[in-house]
Amino acid sequence: MTTRGVLFVHSAPRALCPHVEWAVAGVLGGRVALDWIKQPASPGTWRAEFSWQGEPGTASKLASALRGWHMLRFEVTADPCAAAEGERYSSTPELGIFHAVTGMHGDILIPEDRLRAAMSRSARGESDLEAEIARLLGKPWDDELEPFRYAGEGAPVRWLHQVV
Repeated sequence: MTTRGVLFVHSAPRALCPHVEWAVAGVLGGRVALDWIKQPASPGTWRAEFSWQGEPGTASKLASALRGWHMLRFEVTADPCAAAEGERYSSTPELGIFHAVTGMHGDILIPEDRLRAAMSRSARGESDLEAEIARLLGKPWDDELEPFRYAGEGAPVRWLHQVV
């Protein structure tokens, strides 16, 4: 049984690019050469997209292989197949990694126990229910990654500046 997906490297420092390729090759079991282009949303970084095919669970392995590098922003998706639901992983230096199970139409499927826990935290006054649900849906990751997703040639860019 196989599935397929896409690895989106939204930004990586140039020195990290070969390491990303080696990590992906290690998971997929063959040589990988990504087509790197400059990332205009974060000068000095590069971006790439890579379609992959593998066994269910490959997206998880790819995300695990890449999650240790602090300067890397990426997403990994896996399409659902007969043996498994789809998956989405998003990672940013500020937020860490987000994981969601996705259905056949790309909708995020939130397990009942995670919804109950969010409702309980909200009922105890520990958090706001709307914020809890936004986090379950990955909104903080989407908000942070959005400028990097659409920062191709000719697309509007919100420039990000590093504060020292």
